[in-house]
Amino acid sequence: MKTDKPYSWIPTLYIGESLPFSAVMLISVIMFQEMGLTDSQITLYTGWLGLPWVIKPIWSPFVDNIRTKRWWILMMQMLMGSGLALVAMTIPTQSWLQWALALFMIIAFASATHDISADGFYIIALSDREQEFYVGIRNTFYRIGMVLGQGGLVWLVGKLQTGGFGMAPISIPLSWTITFLILSALMIGLGVYHMAALPFCEGLLDRKAVREVASSDGTEAPASTGSFVRQQIREFGKTLMVFITKPHIVSALCFILLFRLPEGLLTKIVPLFLKRTVEEGGLGMSDVDYGIIYGTLGVIGLLLGGIIGGWLVSRYGLRRMLWPLVLCITLPDIVYVYLSYFTSSSLWIVATCVCIEQIGYGLGFAAYTLYLVTFSRGERSTAVFSICTAGQYLGGVMLPGMVSGFISEGVGYSQFFCIVMAFCLVTFAVTAFVKIDGNEKS
Repeated sequence: MKTDKPYSWIPTLYIGESLPFSAVMLISVIMFQEMGLTDSQITLYTGWLGLPWVIKPIWSPFVDNIRTKRWWILMMQMLMGSGLALVAMTIPTQSWLQWALALFMIIAFASATHDISADGFYIIALSDREQEFYVGIRNTFYRIGMVLGQGGLVWLVGKLQTGGFGMAPISIPLSWTITFLILSALMIGLGVYHMAALPFCEGLLDRKAVREVASSDGTEAPASTGSFVRQQIREFGKTLMVFITKPHIVSALCFILLFRLPEGLLTKIVPLFLKRTVEEGGLGMSDVDYGIIYGTLGVIGLLLGGIIGGWLVSRYGLRRMLWPLVLCITLPDIVYVYLSYFTSSSLWIVATCVCIEQIGYGLGFAAYTLYLVTFSRGERSTAVFSICTAGQYLGGVMLPGMVSGFISEGVGYSQFFCIVMAFCLVTFAVTAFVKIDGNEKS
C-alpha cells in the first residue's frame, strides 16, 4: 500500500538524513579547529569518521532484512539525537576529544544506517511515478539540511560567542555545547514527528516478497542467523564478481577512485583556510561570516551546479558533456590559489570565489554521478552502484581528506592549493582513458 501524503514526510526525512552527516563530517571540522586542534589532527580524525559511509554496503542487507525500514529510521534518529546530546555534555570535560570522537563514530554508523533505511523506504512507500515526481524535492531538502547544519548552526555558534541575541559573549566550549544540544533536540523532534508521519507500508506482503527474492535462485530462504549471514556473504561475492567483470574495469576503477582526488584534498582544508587567522596563512573569517558564505551560499551554489549539470547531460549526453564538466570541477579550484596569495578582507570577493568553485563542483559531480549510474547498469545494478559510491568516497574523499592536513601544515596553504591544482592532472588522466556507454543519454 502506497502512502497518499508523501509531502508530509519526504522533506523532514531528508533533512534528518543530512543534518547528522553535516554534524559529523563538516561542523566537527570547525569545532575541532576552534578547540585548538591542528590541521593534521582534524583531517585525520574526521577522515576516519567517514568510514561507515564507505563500508555501509556490507551491512545494508541486514538492515533490509531485519525489522522494517520504518523501524530503523525511527531508532536511528533517536540514537543520533541521544548521541549528539552526549557530545554536547562531554565538550566541557577534560577528555572531551576522546569522547567526541567515540560518539561521532557511533553517530556516523547510525547515520549511514539511516541512509540505507531512508532510501529504501522512499522506494517502498512511493509508486514509480511518485518517486520521479519527488526526487527533486528530496534532493532539495537534503541540501536545506546541509544549509541548516553547515550554515545555520555555525552562524549560531558565532552569534553566541560574540554576544548576539542581546546576550553576553560566551566561551567557545559553551557555545558548541548549546549548539549540539539544539541539534540533538532537532533530531529527537524529527524522530517523534516521524512516529506519526511515516506510513506503515511494510507489512506481511513485503516480508513475503523478501523471502521470495531470497529464494529466487532456487535455494530456500535462510532459516537461521548463521545461514542468513552465509547467504549474504555469497550474495556480496556474486555482486563483487559482477563488478570486477564489467567491461573496461581497470579504467573504470581508476576513474571511480581518482576522479574526485583534487576535491577530496580541498574538502576539509578550505574551511580551515577560511577560519585560520591571517598570521596562520588563513583568511580569519568569523563563524558568522563562514556560516553565511561557505555554509549557505556555497551549498546553494553546489545545488545550482548539480541541477544545471544534470540538465546539460540529459540534453546533450554524457559522452559529449564529460570534458566540459570535468573542466568545471577542476579549473575553479584556482580561486583558492588566488585567495591564499592575495588575501582579501572583502567578503564579497571571498563569497564570489567560493560560489564559483562550488557551482563548478556541482557541475562536475553531476557528470561523475551519472557515469556511476551508467557503469552500474545491468545485472545487480543497485548493489553494483553501492560499491561504486563506496569506492568513490574512499578514494575521492576519505583517504585524500585524511592526508590533506599533513600536506597543508608542511607546505602552507598557498603551496597546498597549488599542489591541488597539479593533482587536477590525475582527474584529466583518468577521464581520458574512461569508456562511456554509447547509450548514456537513456
